[in-house]
Amino acid sequence: MNEGNIVNDLAVVVELFNIYALLLLFIGGFVLWALNWGISKASLKITEKLPTRRFLILQITTLIGFVLYTVGSAALIIGVLQPPKEFMLAAGGSIAVALGFALKDIAASLVAGLLLLFDRPFRVGDRVSFADVYGEIVSIGLRTVRLQTLDDNLVTIPNSRFITDVVASGNSGELDMMIVTDFHVGLDADLEDAKAIIEEVIVTSRYAYLKKPVSFAIEEVEIGDMLAIRLRSKAYVLDVHYEKAFQSDIVVRVSKRFQEQQIPRPRRGSDA
Repeated sequence: MNEGNIVNDLAVVVELFNIYALLLLFIGGFVLWALNWGISKASLKITEKLPTRRFLILQITTLIGFVLYTVGSAALIIGVLQPPKEFMLAAGGSIAVALGFALKDIAASLVAGLLLLFDRPFRVGDRVSFADVYGEIVSIGLRTVRLQTLDDNLVTIPNSRFITDVVASGNSGELDMMIVTDFHVGLDADLEDAKAIIEEVIVTSRYAYLKKPVSFAIEEVEIGDMLAIRLRSKAYVLDVHYEKAFQSDIVVRVSKRFQEQQIPRPRRGSDA
């Protein structure tokens, strides 16, 4: 009797996965991929026209892709194969057990992906630091998060890593972001003049976001075997895409102004 049940089950499987059904599944899978690709391309064009809404558009696109693949795949399998209820329950139980052992890491990443969508420790477009990687989140998928570094490398990180490890978001869904830049001057420098020069350069930069204040933290530090004064400026860039351009702009211009105003820099005793 057991052999008869096995034969019947095999016959059901063969009947479900005939050439016609497999062809429909392939076509349906291709259509899902094409729809997601088209939505992604359309969202990129929309972000070019509405740059201030870039983060919101990318987040909506990510959510649409998630729903499209999960709901579309389930509907495709049920609609094309139309398996009997008993077969679905038996197959689902067997597949769940097998996948639970064989794909536990992937399953953990899938669950983590759902948590990321609802908990939202970061969003698409955020500049984040994770482990020793820093860059912009370009996509949050079912299994992985893709991050593009400032050196234009695409880093793929399993979702499960973000649940257990520490991740820091620099802008938390906003276009602007704080940029911290350090300047060092000698102990005999006029700190008010140095601070005024830095602040003037920052507020006149075309990349500065002036709706948020410029602030400073000043302290004495040791550089090698030298003592110096560190002026740490905290200013906001108007768009995270200009992060390094903003920082480079103020460093170059401040250095030039320091030379013109003869603001002393840290130096060794032998160089005095």
